[in-house]
Amino acid sequence: MSDDAQQQKVRAATSNVLTKFNQRVIQEMKEAFTMIDQNRDGFIDANDLKEMFSSLGSTPDDKTLKEMLAEAPGPLNFTMFLSLFSDKLGGTDPEDSLRNAFAMFDKDGKGKIPEEYIKDLLENMGDNFTKDEMRQTFKEAPIEGGKLDYEKFVGIIKGSSSEEA
Repeated sequence: MSDDAQQQKVRAATSNVLTKFNQRVIQEMKEAFTMIDQNRDGFIDANDLKEMFSSLGSTPDDKTLKEMLAEAPGPLNFTMFLSLFSDKLGGTDPEDSLRNAFAMFDKDGKGKIPEEYIKDLLENMGDNFTKDEMRQTFKEAPIEGGKLDYEKFVGIIKGSSSEEA
């Protein structure tokens, strides 16, 4: 691929990425980027990744680090970082699939599940949620009258909700 074609690919990958996230998410992503950018040069490179993983008690080999960085079509600055996460988050279940999964537990078909029932399921079935995971999950959850409004919750999860947290 020519340098010009590579640059066009990078511009296309990063165009309008800031419009895909609300301000709260952008701020959280900026904090994560800053934690990874160990040398504070505005770009994440193999040395930054190596230092970050090392601080977490892991030491991936150079090949693994290069593979991680190869997912970006260009230098990994903050805009590219957001673009990569946008692509990854876009790969989560479509809204209809999430909605249908919640609907399986909605006996009345009203778009709401009792909060205690859904919490019991998350704590006691499949991969059990920890107390911290429960707190994080329900921190943003739209609960009204002791019921989780899963229609709104799916919108929040997928970022299509117009509500700002």
